[in-house]
This record gives sequence, C-alpha cells and structure tokens, in this order.
Amino acid sequence: LTTVGYGDLYPESAMGRIVASITAFLGIGLFALPAGIITAGFRNEQIRRHPSGKSGMASPSPDEEELKDLLLGLHRRMD
Repeated sequence: LTTVGYGDLYPESAMGRIVASITAFLGIGLFALPAGIITAGFRNEQIRRHPSGKSGMASPSPDEEELKDLLLGLHRRMD
C-alpha cells in the first residue's frame, strides 16, 4: 500500500516527502480503520450471542440463517 513503484521515482523535496507520507498513512487508514471497526462489530455480536465464552469457533462453518441474522443486525446498527 505504501510503495510508490520500484524506487526509481520518489519524492525528493521536503514538501514532496511530507505529502507522500501523509498520503501513505491515509491509504493505510482507509483499509485498516474500517477493517478494525467491522471486526469489532462481529466480535461484539459474537460475545452478545454467546456470553458463556463458548463462541462456537470450533465449528467448521456457521449456520446460514445465523450468519444472515448477524449481518442484518450489524446493518441495522449502522443505519
């Protein structure tokens, strides 16, 4: 995400390096921040549904209806 090519072209001026650094951090944040928010939402919902600590992570795949309900619940929270 943060590379600008093969290294043959790169910002040489101080202002160019500042702009490139800010752009790199914003690019990482564009993916990392939403991924963390979505993961936290899934984890909170998992804890809410399985408060005993048995999260069902050992099962090979979740029930399709349970997954559908989970996604609909998260969608409602975003609205």
